[in-house]
Amino acid sequence: MPAADSFPIIPRDALFGNPTRAQGKISPDAKWLSWLAPHEGVLNIWLAPAHDPDKARVMTKATARPIRQHFWPGDAKSLLYVQDKDGDENFLLYRIDLETGEQTTLTPFENTRVQVVGASETIKDRILVGLNNRDPQFHDVYLLDLNTGALTLFYENNSFAGFMADDTLTLRMAMRQNEAGGTDYFRVTEGEVEDEPFETTAMEDSLTTGPAGYTTDGSLLYWLDSRGRNTAALYAQDTATGDRTLIAEDDKADIGGTIRHQQTGEVQAYSVDYLTTQWTAIDPAIGAALDWLGGRLEGDFGISSRTDDDRTWIVWNDPLTAPSATYIFDRDAETLTAFYVSRPELEGSPLQPMHPLEIASRDGLTLPSYLTLPPGSDDDGDGRPENPVPMVLLVHGGPWARDSYGFNAAHQMLANRGYALLSVNFRGSTGFGKDFINASNKQWGLKMHDDLIDAVEWAIEEGIAARDKVAIMGGSYGGYATLAGLAFTPDVFACGVDIVGPSNLETLLSTIPPYWAPMVKIFHERMGNPDTEEGLALLKAASPLYKADRITKPLLIAQGANDPRVKQAESDQIVGAMKEAGIPVTYVLYPDEGHGFARPENSIAFFALAENFLAQCLGGRAEPLGDVLKPSTAEIVEGEGYVKGLAGVPG
Repeated sequence: MPAADSFPIIPRDALFGNPTRAQGKISPDAKWLSWLAPHEGVLNIWLAPAHDPDKARVMTKATARPIRQHFWPGDAKSLLYVQDKDGDENFLLYRIDLETGEQTTLTPFENTRVQVVGASETIKDRILVGLNNRDPQFHDVYLLDLNTGALTLFYENNSFAGFMADDTLTLRMAMRQNEAGGTDYFRVTEGEVEDEPFETTAMEDSLTTGPAGYTTDGSLLYWLDSRGRNTAALYAQDTATGDRTLIAEDDKADIGGTIRHQQTGEVQAYSVDYLTTQWTAIDPAIGAALDWLGGRLEGDFGISSRTDDDRTWIVWNDPLTAPSATYIFDRDAETLTAFYVSRPELEGSPLQPMHPLEIASRDGLTLPSYLTLPPGSDDDGDGRPENPVPMVLLVHGGPWARDSYGFNAAHQMLANRGYALLSVNFRGSTGFGKDFINASNKQWGLKMHDDLIDAVEWAIEEGIAARDKVAIMGGSYGGYATLAGLAFTPDVFACGVDIVGPSNLETLLSTIPPYWAPMVKIFHERMGNPDTEEGLALLKAASPLYKADRITKPLLIAQGANDPRVKQAESDQIVGAMKEAGIPVTYVLYPDEGHGFARPENSIAFFALAENFLAQCLGGRAEPLGDVLKPSTAEIVEGEGYVKGLAGVPG
């Protein structure tokens, strides 16, 4: 059996650099293809005639921060995109005229975050947007003319967390958090919000229940709803009578995505994502199309864009052990035409399969998890290495989010370097029903952390991981879990990598973005209320900052200076505490990033530091640092000498 060292190194650039193309779409009128691709090294929007993709032209001129999301409005006269400044998450909306190429800022405001409140299948040149330029806590609703840029105030908002509109761009619903930490839903009649809610949820259903949109004629309102049950089921509610019809349910997982009819808005298919994603069609024609695609594409696939007539789809395909590809699917001709391969430089690389599995927690919960093994370690392909290997426990953020099956660049890079990668959906992860989420209430650093330790013990007992060579790594909540892992259970992990992780839960909650304030009750109910003696004690006990002196293993911290969610002070605090206690720590600050890395130069630089740090701790291999830091803005604030090859490398 060959060792991982005998397989070629997959270059960092191939995994974390710019994709060749990404986010392919087709215009609603089927005349144009659009996508993101580098222009002078930065992701920009490109456009080509659908009948002649080779006649592509770049439509934007972003020079530093990549464009990461773009959209087609219904009238297909322009392209839209959102962009923030250096990671501050104050996203503005921009328009590019297809004929002239002229670019317009549709929401030209400072310190403002735009939300799309409503779009329409029949009113194609206007949308409803929310803007918090008047009051940073609340989004007022405006009607935006996409072609003239005219903004007309629809509703001045002083108390609601969100709104929902129908296809006529009429506000139909307003949402507000209630005292219990759930949500109250109010009808909007002739522009006025009714005094009493027509639907309400308790805190236990707050993350698993919510409206999922109206049909085009407004006669049905879809809900994903866990009230009176565990997993969220899909219901259709008659808006005239209030009667509800169950459409779909699953015992193990919430109903996830849906495919809707392009004209009527009726649900045609739905997905369930437990260990992997499974689609079930209600509409026979959609079912036939999905079956046809499933018979020709290996791995996972989905629809990323559809024409108004629904005859042409843009379909993405994730084969897992090959780079993802995107196709143009002609439903009438039943043809798949290659659009692009996202990272062709990965073709032929030793990409490894991801193994979905279940792990039992000490108190009987089932933790859906994913394991990737180093190349050459699993001779018989049973998902277990022939001998224990070093392992990285990669913890997802949120925590009210989840890990899923599919290509994962961090899994692939670190498996290629000789590590097993284990990602665990610990309690609190979403998608597995409300009981699984609610089992995490006020369990930060307690049972949520126990789940991660149980997963490590499982991997050791299964012969996957070597006990003295397990690292913990993650971003946001995963960064918190890393700090907690090294501070609360200092003997379990050999080292840790924290990316934008909070160290002090009290200060985390006191510095949330202002537009999260209408939803702050959910944080207090699920984490601890700092305004009460009991809640503050709970938050302090769960804060790694107060146990920083117990950290004995190497730690690498990365932070974006403009992070609006986890402020730079969260990393500064624990680095300061560790320095005061004389404990080594490496701290990397990115002055032009926020909650994670948008610029590929910074992402590549970080993973270069991380893999060389892990090589020093766990003994895996690493691509040398070289001059990888030069194109990035990474500032080594502390601990240059604790990363292999870093000392003396200019930043």
